[in-house]
Amino acid sequence: MPKLAYEVLHPDANTSCVVFASPHSGRDYPWRFLRTTVLNEHQVRSSEDAFVDMLFDCAPRFGACFLKAGAPRAFVDLNRAADELDPALIEGVRQKGHNPRVASGLGVVPRVVANGRAIYRGKLSIEEAERRIEMYWRPYHGMLQHLLDDAHRRHGQAVLIDCHSMPHEAMDSVVRGGMKRPDVVLGDRFGAAAAGEVVDQIEAAFVAAGFVVTRNAPFAGAYITQAYGRPTRGQHAVQVEIDRSLYMNEALVRPNGSFDEVRARLAAVVGEIAQIGQGRMPLAAE
Repeated sequence: MPKLAYEVLHPDANTSCVVFASPHSGRDYPWRFLRTTVLNEHQVRSSEDAFVDMLFDCAPRFGACFLKAGAPRAFVDLNRAADELDPALIEGVRQKGHNPRVASGLGVVPRVVANGRAIYRGKLSIEEAERRIEMYWRPYHGMLQHLLDDAHRRHGQAVLIDCHSMPHEAMDSVVRGGMKRPDVVLGDRFGAAAAGEVVDQIEAAFVAAGFVVTRNAPFAGAYITQAYGRPTRGQHAVQVEIDRSLYMNEALVRPNGSFDEVRARLAAVVGEIAQIGQGRMPLAAE
């Protein structure tokens, strides 16, 4: 089993109401898991947000906490609800209505990785699925809510930046003639997960660092933004998707020659975002 459910990087002084988190960059692939999959060690990483934890681990320098997953997404998906169980993969599970994420094989225990490639030869027991949820999903989400509650208690509000990466081709269906190809997609579930003022400040930070930004297309935010975005209660959640090709070779799952430069630009972004709400009254929902 993966050694850790999560790791938290704390600042020396907690001066920010912002919590950064990376639920999909875990890369501790246990040998027992690799023996059960039909994929090789390279293929199974295709759904991983590789190196996103390294891109945002500067957050404590700016007074913000950073939470990162230990278990990989192919093992348990922390950006799904605990009850998003796939009957096509897990024995004894009955279908409950139509859930497009589960139907496509991307439930809390995924059946496939990128491009719909199956992870397993057969089914998993319900006991195995529940073990992964109890050992990794619940601890991660328990700590995430604890960090947000602490930020709210200290600062009167909390802002979650849910950090992800996207394949370069993910934007193919969005780009139209004449428009610049977005580097970053911000997802706030069309305003339901965060106040407009918060999202405006996040977008401005990316734009100032030279990134092309769009909102909610094709990624508006999944379970985490839906579950934690409560702007009327002063708790805001924004999903950030960064084009992987900016900083890594997607085919080889390795940092490319621009990694350090992109990481430095993102440090400036993180520094700006960490200042949201500082010296001001708590942000109201719009």
